[in-house]
Amino acid sequence: MRTPITNVNWLEHQEIIMHDLLIQEATLTTYPMDDGFEAEVLKISSGQESFVLKTWSKSSKPDVQFQYRLLEVLSERGVAVSKPVGWGINPDGDKVLLTSFDGTPILKVNDKTMKKLASILARIHQIDIAELEHIQLPKYDFVDYFFPEVSEHADLKQALISLVKKTPMKQDHIIHGDFHLGNIVEEQERFTVIDWTNGQLGDPRYDFAWSFILLKIHLSERYARVFRSAYLLENDMEQEELEVFEAWACLRWILLNRRGSTPKGPNVTKRVKSLIGSNQFLKDLEFVGFK
Repeated sequence: MRTPITNVNWLEHQEIIMHDLLIQEATLTTYPMDDGFEAEVLKISSGQESFVLKTWSKSSKPDVQFQYRLLEVLSERGVAVSKPVGWGINPDGDKVLLTSFDGTPILKVNDKTMKKLASILARIHQIDIAELEHIQLPKYDFVDYFFPEVSEHADLKQALISLVKKTPMKQDHIIHGDFHLGNIVEEQERFTVIDWTNGQLGDPRYDFAWSFILLKIHLSERYARVFRSAYLLENDMEQEELEVFEAWACLRWILLNRRGSTPKGPNVTKRVKSLIGSNQFLKDLEFVGFK
């Protein structure tokens, strides 16, 4: 049986690894993995090694070549990311990305885990972008990118207008764009950050705040505090800066929630209301569904 990698037109690849995989075609095994919102995911195993094949056959059409080259540069610098093997186009015209397999989703967390993850994110934000110039990190309009179709939600749009006036954006660092437990895998206490679809030049304060409020909403206040304390030891931030970017992150969560793109869970609504009520930039505003 021909494997999904055999029919791909590989436009860039690690020659030795790909050559070995194609030779072993008859013995390769494939296993479906949990798909994301944007792509289909397969695990491909060849004896002692395993790889992940991601296929964008859905509506999302990201720049896969950029992802491949970004992973290449980050892995060379020792950042905790998957090693890229190749990218190309399959017979259906869908773009695919093949990377190393680096573990499974995190099932249990503790303070040590939170500190490690905070350190990984801090390390990403400390990268000198001058080292990444040759891959041309994209830079987007912040509101357009992270708040698509927000104009359809009058309450959110009004809140965003007030935040824009209070926020001097600094889009001068690399950010992951969606750093959360679902985009981190673990193998023998080694953590790897996956899904760099949203990698770009951005403001690390927002990138951190997004991770932080997701922990507060979907995990626990205590673990979120451990994560915050560990991150701020490496990348300091003023309290007011943190609070304004928490407001941005909270508004984005509400927008995604209305679009059905956030996980459900016990006490989620209660936690979001608590976030809104304790934030000086949001507490006097009213949001549909969170009054």
